[in-house]
Amino acid sequence: MRPFILLAALAAMDGGAIAGAPSPQKADLFELKLSNVLARGAAAESTGHRTEFADDEVNAYLQLRLAQRFPTGVADPSVTLVGQGRLSARAVVDLDGLRKKSNGGWFDPAAYLAGRLPVTATGTLKTANGRGQLELESAEVSGIPVPLTLLQELVTYYTRSSDLPNGVNLAEPFILPSKIQRIDVDPGKATVVQ
Repeated sequence: MRPFILLAALAAMDGGAIAGAPSPQKADLFELKLSNVLARGAAAESTGHRTEFADDEVNAYLQLRLAQRFPTGVADPSVTLVGQGRLSARAVVDLDGLRKKSNGGWFDPAAYLAGRLPVTATGTLKTANGRGQLELESAEVSGIPVPLTLLQELVTYYTRSSDLPNGVNLAEPFILPSKIQRIDVDPGKATVVQ
């Protein structure tokens, strides 16, 4: 499911909808396409089938169906499909929990961050032969560049669970589910190839 969360973290608002209001119809369309991808994945063999997800469909699904599953302290998620595998993700994150956990030293960026602030990360999603990896390029908090290690600390903090006691490691390669061979990220769309 991780690649679908990455894919779902792609944002652009439906140009025909009221600004800031994602379309439930676009979320339904994404959900239908996702169900078809999962069904093909359960089939006996890969087919080379391509399923295209427009960024407004992905964003609507992210905001209307997945956002309520995000941990408390993470809100308003969105991502922009830049193209050539690049994407930019954004969310408003409560940094107080991470700040309380920091050592508070002069060189610890978390010691200077507090409250709910927008966090943005840009990177490239590389996928091939049923495997994927996210290569992060930059991270910002309220438009101020921060080390990628701080972004990883945030992700670790908010993704820890009994199943993942160390949280999600953004740099770790992963296996694409459902016989997905690759995900192509182009401007305004992502294509799942099975």
